[in-house]
Amino acid sequence: MSLIAILGAVETGLLFGLVAIGVFLSFRILNFPDLTVDGSLPLGAAVAATLILADISPFIATVAAFFAGCLAGLVTAWLNVRLKILHLLASILVMISLHTVNLRVMGKPNTALLGESTVFTPFEGLGVPFYWINPTVLLVVLLAAVFLVNRFLGSEMGLGMRATGANPRMAAAQGIHTGRMTLLGIALSNGLVALAGALFAQIQGAADITMGIGTIVIGLAAVILGEALLPPKTVLRAIIGAVIGSIIYRFAVAFALNADFIGLQAQDLKLITAVLVVVAMTVPGLRTKRAMQRRARAAAANKGGDAAP
Repeated sequence: MSLIAILGAVETGLLFGLVAIGVFLSFRILNFPDLTVDGSLPLGAAVAATLILADISPFIATVAAFFAGCLAGLVTAWLNVRLKILHLLASILVMISLHTVNLRVMGKPNTALLGESTVFTPFEGLGVPFYWINPTVLLVVLLAAVFLVNRFLGSEMGLGMRATGANPRMAAAQGIHTGRMTLLGIALSNGLVALAGALFAQIQGAADITMGIGTIVIGLAAVILGEALLPPKTVLRAIIGAVIGSIIYRFAVAFALNADFIGLQAQDLKLITAVLVVVAMTVPGLRTKRAMQRRARAAAANKGGDAAP
């Protein structure tokens, strides 16, 4: 792999690290299977692209994209909490609706940003090669997201959210408003995903309504890979693991597509994703099984040693 390919994998991995954190909040913290992210990513891209073309500051446009994603997540959680619609079905309904919303926002299936100012433009005059600028900016944004999410989950409200996901009945018995925690958590989750979409559109120079297809699979793959490589003993380790899983996932995809001896092509991306998810889901189970076998052998050896006299 060339340096450009490596930096490209790092850049995409950092970008989808925001998606991984969002998926971690919904799936792991709140135990809420949320498919809204497939619509939130292009929503963030559509909002940011439309505002930038309207001569709005790209920084303001990016913040607006974050809040647009929060609103989408809020609708999903509201359907579940208030109308008692199954969480999976509620997220599918919102995801489908966002396809129309994104078309309405952009007025067409895709919008080009070529030649427009982005959040990366101010850093282009520093004399740094362009292929270093995007990963560096994304790293700063991701580190800020990791810090803020970790601080939030360690706060009193964050602990209430974690309790809601772990045991909602017990959390409610302790006076925690589980409905509000769900609304807030899913809103933050989709806000982070929409933020990733806004940055993605500015990096790629275009926003497209189809760019969110498979986002949930990528996010889950990152979270599961991270848990397999870095056991989530603490919340911070779990968040960092999700980010590391996202980067490793993109490296695995880039390696598979660039390795001539494998013979894979760009159209095989979905197959690669499926294989990586299967591997990531299998590894923790194999690790647990081996640990149980080792403990069983050790127990048998100790029992045999005790019975020998």
